[in-house]
Amino acid sequence: MNALVKLTDIDTRAFYWCLGFAQMRRVGVMSRAVSKAGDGVLYVLVGIALLAFEPAVGIAAFFSGIIAFSMELPAYFILKNTIRRDRPCYRFDTFEALIVPSDKFSFPSGHSAAAFVFATTLSHYYPSGAPLFYGLASMIGLSRVLLGVHFPSDIVAGAALGMLCATFGIGLYQAY
Repeated sequence: MNALVKLTDIDTRAFYWCLGFAQMRRVGVMSRAVSKAGDGVLYVLVGIALLAFEPAVGIAAFFSGIIAFSMELPAYFILKNTIRRDRPCYRFDTFEALIVPSDKFSFPSGHSAAAFVFATTLSHYYPSGAPLFYGLASMIGLSRVLLGVHFPSDIVAGAALGMLCATFGIGLYQAY
């Protein structure tokens, strides 16, 4: 079995394992709420709060985040529309997703990429909050699998993309 087929098999098994939990009503309700936290409003509100209440470090975190998000979004869009991996809810007939996805393709997860830009940027400037920031980002990613709209590898790829963009964003801000 070649490596790509084996990876797809592992990813599908992991997806169905996670999906078993999503069938519980509470997990579905919680996953919707957690996923909604990754829609972007939280990031804007935190950014504004940092500008208002943390003038020294908050400004650096805010502008590093702006730079990172300005790299992440086009990279995500290009990858998603180049790779064109069907979402699980479109690939398999054995279930329905718990939400209606915004588009057809799943790789990488945009929610995960954005959540990890947020977590990595904030963790750099506020290291004591890193467990909270990365915990929230991980929960947002997991919620997307539990809702049936992403495979686990979509989440991993989104997380890697987000952390990479955040690292570059921080570096570019500090170089300026």
